[in-house]
Amino acid sequence: MFLVFILAFSAIIACGCVSQDGKTESSDEKLLVYCGAGMREPMDEIAQVFEEKENIAVYYTYGGSNTLLSQIELTGTGDIYMPGATYYFDAAKEKGYVDEEMLVVYHVPVIATPKGNPAGITSLEDLGNEGVSVILGDPEACAIGKLSDKILEKNNLTDLVIPNIVGRTATVNEICIDISLEQVDAGITWEDLYNPESMEIVYIPNDENIVKIVPIGCLSVSTNKEGAQKFIEFVTSEEGKEIFRRHGFTTYPDPKHE
Repeated sequence: MFLVFILAFSAIIACGCVSQDGKTESSDEKLLVYCGAGMREPMDEIAQVFEEKENIAVYYTYGGSNTLLSQIELTGTGDIYMPGATYYFDAAKEKGYVDEEMLVVYHVPVIATPKGNPAGITSLEDLGNEGVSVILGDPEACAIGKLSDKILEKNNLTDLVIPNIVGRTATVNEICIDISLEQVDAGITWEDLYNPESMEIVYIPNDENIVKIVPIGCLSVSTNKEGAQKFIEFVTSEEGKEIFRRHGFTTYPDPKHE
C-alpha cells in the first residue's frame, strides 16, 4: 500500500500543466484531474488554453480508469475525475466520490493493426485466426480492457480469441505502442488514437460494437470546487469540444451514436 501511495504521489507531482514555452506555470489556484490515458493529447491542450483564460494551473494524473479510481480512494485528494467510460464514473458515484456528471465525447472501439495489416485482419472473428497475436487492455485496469471483453462476449468470440491473446495492458496507450512497433498483429483500441503513420484500423460494425461515452465530474474531496466547475464547463463548452474534434474525437451528442 505504501508503494502504491508513493507511485500515485509521484505521478501527481510529475504531471504538471506546461505552458506554451515549455515551462510549468505557477498559480495561486490549482486543480488535480484524474483522466483516462486515452484523452492525453486533447486534455493537455485544454489545460494550456484553460490556464491562460483562468490563471488556474491544471495537473493531470493519467492512467487506466479503474487504476485512477483506486488512487482517488487511496489518497483522498483531487478535484476532477474523467474516466474512459461511464461505468467507472458510476462506480465512483456509488462510493460517494462524485455526483453529477457531464458527458463529453464518444469512445468508439476499433481493431488496430500495424501499418499494412500484415495478418490480413478484416473482422473481429479474424482475431481468432491461427497464428494471430492479439493484445487487449486489462479489464481490471482500463475501460478499453473491460469493453473489449464485452465485445467478444457479445459476438460469441471469447473462446475463439482468448488463445491468441499474448498480453493485457494497464492503459490503452500501451496497446497502441505495441501495435505501432509491430509487436503484435492486432488489438482493440479507441478510434481517436489511430495513427495513420504506423497503424491501420478496421471498423467494427455498429451491431457488433459497444460505443461508450466519456464523462467528467467534480470529486467530493475537491478543495477547489469553484475552479473545478469552471474547468468542467470549459471542457464541455463548444471551444473545449472543438479541441477534441481536432484530435479525432466525436463529441457528445451525435445522432450516429444515439
